[in-house]
Amino acid sequence: MCPTVTVMAVHAGRYRLGTDCGRLVLRTFRDGLAAQAGHDLTIEIARWSGELTVNDDLGPAGLDVRIDLESLTPIEGTGGIKPLSDRDRREIVKTASKVLQTDRYPESTYSAAGFERAGSGGGTIDGTLTVRGQARPLRLAVSETGPDRYRATATVVQSDYGIKPYTAFLGALRVRDAVAVEVDVDLSTPDTAGEPS
Repeated sequence: MCPTVTVMAVHAGRYRLGTDCGRLVLRTFRDGLAAQAGHDLTIEIARWSGELTVNDDLGPAGLDVRIDLESLTPIEGTGGIKPLSDRDRREIVKTASKVLQTDRYPESTYSAAGFERAGSGGGTIDGTLTVRGQARPLRLAVSETGPDRYRATATVVQSDYGIKPYTAFLGALRVRDAVAVEVDVDLSTPDTAGEPS
């Protein structure tokens, strides 16, 4: 879910995306009267992969990403009464698995349908995100963060996918419906075996 744009340093061809050349992070935020008891979480996806195809005119031609929802890894929790413990991390993974029904839907996918350039090294990607068997449109905003490096951001609204955000203490503590998604990728090395379609 990353690059959109064409940049002078990026060459035509196929680019393999994933943890060896990028990072996919989810950020959740607490809400409610008891929000101070919870944590704003940074959760990394430990297993994901994708492929970006760039045309000869250096315009993106295709983007498909697969996300292993069973690889959610809480890496940071800010706020809260106590620091995030290892036990908290295990409980977060367990709760997320239930909420996302990873036993039935272990994978999420994103497929791009359109790309639009805006300014120098930036733009948007319009595509479809599928979570828990529910497919919804999702727009990514892309910016260039360095030579051959890009960041894509989006907001995913859980209820759009039939997900009921986590609550505790009779609803006094809850996770906001909107989850921030950040993807950072390095496009310095194209897949030499692939050719643009």
